[in-house]
Amino acid sequence: MGLSIRNQLPGTVTSVTRGEAMATVRVRLDGGQVVTAAVTRDAVDDLALAEGSAVRTLVKATEVALATGPVEGLSIRNRLPGTVREVATGAAMASVRVAVEGAELTAAITTDAVADLGLAEGSAVTALFKSTEVSLSAA
Repeated sequence: MGLSIRNQLPGTVTSVTRGEAMATVRVRLDGGQVVTAAVTRDAVDDLALAEGSAVRTLVKATEVALATGPVEGLSIRNRLPGTVREVATGAAMASVRVAVEGAELTAAITTDAVADLGLAEGSAVTALFKSTEVSLSAA
């Protein structure tokens, strides 16, 4: 099955914490970073997720924010440091490819944000995305 989701990062489940309706699933990506996904308990059961399960973390490019300075005081769990590989700008929106350890992410942000942050190839950034914006696929 093909997906339009640009960010599909392989990893291994390191923990599953179940709540009444939702669960948090921690995934160690192949590059060593840890990503947290907040998914329904039904999804955990349907995918048979458990410690050691191989998965793909899926994050739409529109859900990835970029920061160029220190990131503190945010509830956003997923913060992956990286380097801008490419910036493709259009009239209103831009696609920014970011190299992170062992993988690559794409962020869809406004061209105004690219200018405000001074993003260019080689810029150091942190990719941010909420755990509620992460989907999981059994690998």
